[in-house]
Formats: sequence, C-alpha cells, structure tokens
Amino acid sequence: MQATVQIKRLEGGENLPLPKQMSELAAGFDLYAAVTDTVELKPGERALIPTGFALSMPAGLEAQIRPRSGLAYKHGITCLNSPGTIDADYRGEVKVLLINHGQESFRIERGERIAQMVFQYVPRIQLETVLELSETVRGSGGFGHTGQ
Repeated sequence: MQATVQIKRLEGGENLPLPKQMSELAAGFDLYAAVTDTVELKPGERALIPTGFALSMPAGLEAQIRPRSGLAYKHGITCLNSPGTIDADYRGEVKVLLINHGQESFRIERGERIAQMVFQYVPRIQLETVLELSETVRGSGGFGHTGQ
C-alpha cells in the first residue's frame, strides 16, 4: 500500500530537513525542532515544539506523533500526548508536545530530532447502538484482570 502525503514547509522551517526515515525499513519519519531560540526543558516541564511544516493527507490516513526511543532512554524526554494524532483534515503546523521526565534540564536546539511521525490507515467506523453485547471469556475484566 502506498499513499501520497503533501508537505508544506512553513515560515520558521527554512533550512531544516523535512521529515525523514533514517533507515530503509524505518516505520517513522524523524521530526526536527523548528525553534528559533534554544528551549530549556527543566525536569517536569513540558513545551510545544514547532516542526516548521504542515501536511495534507488523503482521507483514511492519520499521522501519529511518537517519542524517539533514544531521547526517552538517555534523557527522559518523551511526548506527553502519545501517540498524538494528526487528522487528515488538519492543515496547521505539526507541533510536538514534549515533557522532561528526566532528572536534569534538557536543551532543545534548532534542527534537533525530537520525535517521529508514523502514518496509519484508519478505517471508517459506524457505531451501532445495541441492548446486549456478545459474550467472551474475558468479559468485562479490565486493568490487571490477568493478575500480572
């Protein structure tokens, strides 16, 4: 399956790489910080970081913004709303909501890789109201229902 996604570089995104897959089989496209000044993210703080681009996706597609594993592991930096969803009808700038769960301040510089974007197909769903649901072995067992 292949889809075409249009990308528009925005003011502030000049001279930055566009989202890029870092290996041939990478699922995600790395996103770069389009900050004009260094952003210092202290422990427990969050910041909305611009990327300098907007998208136009066909209906039935979404983009998910996810953390970069290296930033999470090495510095405790992750996406607060993860995965963040970009709907096919959104045309504004893609921004990344980062939070510092680490012990030390973290500096976000212009052009730094801050997150990844993964595209997913989204089926059209029609909800149907019913009086009863089908039975399963699990039933209504929720959080921790398996004892683990």
